[in-house]
Amino acid sequence: MTNARNTTSTQEEPTGERATRFRFTIIGMLFLMAVVNYVDRGALSYTSEHLIKQYGFSKAEWGSVLGYFGYGYMFGAVLGGTLSDRWGPRKVWIYAGLIWSLFEIATAYAGDIGMALLGGSAVTGFATIRILFGFAEGPAFSTINKSVSNWAAPRERALLSSLTLASTPVGAMITAPISVSLLLLTGDWRLMFVAVGLVSLVMVVLFALIFTDRPEQSPRVNPAELAKINEVVTGLSQAPASEEAARPSWFGFFTSRTLIFNTVGYFAFLYITFLLLTWTPKYLQDQFHYNLASLWYVGMIPWLGSCLTVVIGGRISDRILAMTGSLVAARSWFAAGSFLLAGLCFLVIPWAESAVGVIALMTVANALNTLPNAVYWAVVIDTSPRSRTGTNSGIMHLFAATASIIAPTLTGYLVGIYGYNSMFVAAGVVMAIGMLSMLMVRPGEFGSSRRASASSAHYPPVMASAASARK
Repeated sequence: MTNARNTTSTQEEPTGERATRFRFTIIGMLFLMAVVNYVDRGALSYTSEHLIKQYGFSKAEWGSVLGYFGYGYMFGAVLGGTLSDRWGPRKVWIYAGLIWSLFEIATAYAGDIGMALLGGSAVTGFATIRILFGFAEGPAFSTINKSVSNWAAPRERALLSSLTLASTPVGAMITAPISVSLLLLTGDWRLMFVAVGLVSLVMVVLFALIFTDRPEQSPRVNPAELAKINEVVTGLSQAPASEEAARPSWFGFFTSRTLIFNTVGYFAFLYITFLLLTWTPKYLQDQFHYNLASLWYVGMIPWLGSCLTVVIGGRISDRILAMTGSLVAARSWFAAGSFLLAGLCFLVIPWAESAVGVIALMTVANALNTLPNAVYWAVVIDTSPRSRTGTNSGIMHLFAATASIIAPTLTGYLVGIYGYNSMFVAAGVVMAIGMLSMLMVRPGEFGSSRRASASSAHYPPVMASAASARK
């Protein structure tokens, strides 16, 4: 395997040869797999009326059912990140995709399994299946970051990260029309889970035929493209393979203040994501009396802005880096400012009186929350040796993914006691915590013993990826 750090020839494009662009095909495949991943996890939210009626769940119980996914998800995230470092991301993708597809299908029978085999409790049945399903889905985004680390040129890192992460709002957005259409067409919520699970299986097979762990392993990548991917850029390139013997241990993650505060920031982002993904359908039905036929388009609206901001966020981050030469400004301050504005939008929602006003504020707040999505993953790549990118991504995801439990579960209790306005106040508080945490992030500084200052993470503007992104 070519070592970009130790081989200077990989920094120059072969004369007369035009670089292939297969890395963008890989990014596209990662995007599609992650969209499927999000549709599978979000489909349950659109069955709320069916399941609550069939099994008699209270709001608190329904919040717990939505939150069980997170118990498995956070541990799957760290395991997937560690295994992607050891096995390579391709094998992790295939195993995880096959398993989560099967458990998505099994969700159709979760309540019956609980009633028949688990003490007569439908809640226990859903808890079992959703925890296992979440465990299988957990590796996805940690493995995406490992894949981007292997495939993205340093100058394109934030852009390509943002393109893969666009799968989050796109997946959440199209979950509404896909789930509602299947429910209306089949008239059976069980068939909906079977259908989306089968589509996932097909996508895993297609992915396995195209994806390779590294560009060196793909016959579709020519030497010119490989040179671009392996270009060494001071301050942006990761630690070389020759330094792997001195790499930090698994516990070294906790010596990095940057990675710890970055994780808190990512938790805040995920809290909002899972809050809206799980409770928006039920909120719109209860507060504004939208029926199932209306949810296919109304449920999409809060995600429309996010589909744009998640992509341009990476470009904005790169542009700030090009203009200032500061990773702190491009990553930390950018994310903190987005959180501040998003939090203000959430705090205003309880005073909005119309459905149009509430949905508009939710849309703007979600777009601002999603704007710096690429930052959290880029910070891990900026800060970690390449040999530890998957592991450190997984550890970050492990702790941040507790939001997938806390957001739906806490919301169920808050709504049951204080009403729906309380969930937006809680969202504003979480945004404030995320803002303060991101102000403490200093990208590129791994060890806690290294001094962190706003000026210490400055690099020449030529290193920004904005210029190469326009090629």
